[in-house]
Amino acid sequence: MNEPPLINERELRNAFGTFLTGVTVVTMIDGDGNPRGITANSFTSVSLDPPLLLVCVGNRSFSFSAFCETDSFAVNLLHEGQADVSTLFASKTPDKFQSVAYGQGRTGAPILDDCLTWFDCTVHDRVMAGDHLVLIGRVQAFGTSPSAPLGFCRGRYTPPLFRAAENA
Repeated sequence: MNEPPLINERELRNAFGTFLTGVTVVTMIDGDGNPRGITANSFTSVSLDPPLLLVCVGNRSFSFSAFCETDSFAVNLLHEGQADVSTLFASKTPDKFQSVAYGQGRTGAPILDDCLTWFDCTVHDRVMAGDHLVLIGRVQAFGTSPSAPLGFCRGRYTPPLFRAAENA
């Protein structure tokens, strides 16, 4: 029997990074009532009926255990002018929410002000998948703005591929 070839983790990460993704910050309130948030690298819609989406939270995240226990969370997709917000939430800075404006969603999850789109979700399911937790959320509320999305590809933020006014 032939053994499958070993996969080089760095090469795999680079391959995963060759497609453009929107930049997403996932937020929640932990068991002590503190807002938590991380920049996530994987987000997608799953279903319209019921309205479901999924987001992946890496097990190396400082907030990983809190995301494993939460009953609700918000997904905040960032617009082209929010690269600094993405960088902040990708950092290990403990007081991230002191640097951004935010409100509270229907579920209590923090909703970042001025983001491109936000989804306020209750946890529908959790799946451990390798070194990530896949959170499947049932959308309870959402909002959008006409901004252009912040994209990320090959380790960099990308210029907008389109502007909302061009597609209106």
